Formats: sequence, C-alpha cells, structure tokens
Amino acid sequence: SGTPELRKLTTVADMLPHWRLITQLTAGLTEQAYARMLPEMVAHNYFQVAAFESGECIAVSGYWIGHKLYCGKYLEIDNFVVDEAHRSSGVGSLLLEWLEAEAKREGCALMMLDAYVENFKAHRFYYRHGFHARGFHYLKRL
Repeated sequence: SGTPELRKLTTVADMLPHWRLITQLTAGLTEQAYARMLPEMVAHNYFQVAAFESGECIAVSGYWIGHKLYCGKYLEIDNFVVDEAHRSSGVGSLLLEWLEAEAKREGCALMMLDAYVENFKAHRFYYRHGFHARGFHYLKRL
C-alpha cells in the first residue's frame, strides 16, 4: 500500500467516527462520553489529524493549540493512536511529522505531550523523535 493520506479534522462530525480507534489508548472512553466532550473541546482549539489508507482511518491524534506563560504558544498532542495492526509501519512518524509542521505553521514555540509512565514503547518513540521528559504530570481525582 502507498503512503497514507493525512487529513486535519476540525469538526465534531469529522472526529466522531474515530472513537473506536481512540479506545485502543483510552479504553474506558464510551462513545457517548466522546460525543459529549468533543463540542466543548473543539470550541477551545482542539483538532485532530488522521491517517487514512484505502479509506480506513489507521491512526489519529488529537491536539490543542494554546498558550502558557513559561513557553508561549504551543501545540499539545493528546491521544496519539496508531491502530494495532499498523504499528511499526511508519505511520506514527508521518503523523508526528505532520504535527510538527502544523506547530510551525501555527507559530508555536514548542510541542508537548503526556505519555503514561508504563507506556515504554511511547517513551522510546518520542525520544527517537526529539522529545525529552521535562517534568511530572500530577493528578488528583475529584
């Protein structure tokens, strides 16, 4: 097969069909919760980029464009998922290259993301692509 087609998704309607793929990373996310959260997220500079091969979505990543005092404008990767059947095929690198180009188009000073502590494959992937661990992400359930 050829190079996947990458598409920027800007609307809830474009994002909704990719719920099942996102659950490969975020297993507890219900389709109803996904549909309920997306409109609020899209209203606050949330986008997705998706890779399609023969019309099938094989990878997707959400991302936010925002500002923080310590770094200025940034692109934050959120829920970066390559379908299990397509991992180690290079599509993840294509998606990440697209996101970096998008960050530059948007005038961002940096890209950031969270990766679960136990997700060692993701750690290796991001290190290979020039990312480094800078801090800890703390959570407190309410």
